[in-house]
Amino acid sequence: MGLGSVFLSEVLGTGVLLLLGAGVVANVLLAKSKGFDGGWLLINFGWGLGVFAGVYVAYKSGAHLNPAVTVGILTSGAAEYAPGVPVSFGSTIIYFAGEFLGAFLGAVLAWLAYKPHFEETPDHGLKLAVFSTGPAIRSYTWNLVCEIIGTFVLVFVILAFGKTPTQIGPLAAALLVVGIGASLGGPTGYAINPARDLGPRIAHALLPMGYKGAEGEAIGKKDSDWGYSWVPVVGPLIGGALAGVIASLAF
Repeated sequence: MGLGSVFLSEVLGTGVLLLLGAGVVANVLLAKSKGFDGGWLLINFGWGLGVFAGVYVAYKSGAHLNPAVTVGILTSGAAEYAPGVPVSFGSTIIYFAGEFLGAFLGAVLAWLAYKPHFEETPDHGLKLAVFSTGPAIRSYTWNLVCEIIGTFVLVFVILAFGKTPTQIGPLAAALLVVGIGASLGGPTGYAINPARDLGPRIAHALLPMGYKGAEGEAIGKKDSDWGYSWVPVVGPLIGGALAGVIASLAF
């Protein structure tokens, strides 16, 4: 398979993942949404089903949808990222590019779907939460540790799936993400995916996010929390790399 097809596959799959993932957060958090206050488990299942859909869409490229997964496959010593796609510097960059662009585009589509609700929501922290993760207790060291652990579980178990076919395909990855969110998501919001966090955070920085006042004017200052943004990038990359190395020894 050509790298152009890999790129398009990852853009489309990651875009679907972020559209549904950011969409469920918007549904739960934004004012006047019919899913308002639906709770943490609704968010967990929404993200899991986003993974389910995204994996099917990106089947041609092996559906990485996540630079940490790509790194995990790389450090596991695999010869191919997907059937017919050899592991190389060039193919790695193509996967990364498709994942980050897809995440950005999916977040923009979620914003379009919920635009009136963004305008009705005065809390800018809630609007940022639709696009990117943030810690419940800000401690960069421990936030990083949490992201490393969560991503290690994600990538290590995904690599185990490849060695132990279960016949449930994308559903296995979906349930794994639901489980990580339910069990390990509380401290940081479980980015476990650099593209999932950074691409939408860039979208948040570029899109209009003001609260619509009585006269229709935008009110409030937007803050994309760039000071924290490195944690959900660096932590998942470390966790993915460690998972690949240990999986190469364990499986």
